[in-house]
Amino acid sequence: MLVFTAIAPMAAQELLTAPRFFDTVAERYSSIEDYVARIVMRNGEDLMEGTLYHRRPNLIRIDFTRPADQVLVSDGRTLLVHVPRYNVTLQQELRQRQDNVGGLATEQGLRLMRANYSIAYLEGPAPVPLEDGSNLMVTRLRLDWRNTNEGFRQLVLSVDDNGLIRRIEGITVGYDEIRFDFRDIRLNQSIPVTRFDYTPPTSANRLNNFLFEQEG
Repeated sequence: MLVFTAIAPMAAQELLTAPRFFDTVAERYSSIEDYVARIVMRNGEDLMEGTLYHRRPNLIRIDFTRPADQVLVSDGRTLLVHVPRYNVTLQQELRQRQDNVGGLATEQGLRLMRANYSIAYLEGPAPVPLEDGSNLMVTRLRLDWRNTNEGFRQLVLSVDDNGLIRRIEGITVGYDEIRFDFRDIRLNQSIPVTRFDYTPPTSANRLNNFLFEQEG
């Protein structure tokens, strides 16, 4: 009886609350200078995949293989997407509240999540397989928006035992379900800043502020 009495408080101390677990993930990403990963994005029947490059604090580039040759780059202030299929380049000046956005699986992205979402375990703190038949064990967090200004009503983060996000599942404002998978993650690759330079073809049509009008 005395043994159990002594162990119980220790177990309670070792069990991380969901917000504290989230903070350990954020701390992990704050120590990462850059990374490369294969990203797979699913939205219903639509599938996109490519190579994701991130350099802190907020540089992002995705070179897509599906759709082929499509490119997305962002410095946290401007988002640029070149869509060769339609020979169009989309450019978006990001809202003030999004000035630090560098993607979801980044230090900046996690900071915004911490401020704007409530955090809980999806089912509990115990690791579970990423999906049926997977050997990858993850801890799953559920994030629910605190206000309607965010792009996602809900996010589910799947975090591996290295503190890396391997999957993000989101429900958008319009109730679309989107999934991001991060595979073959390579950390601290000394990615040069020039990797994020991109000049779209001069022949491409340009569409500015395609997501929303700039706030005054």
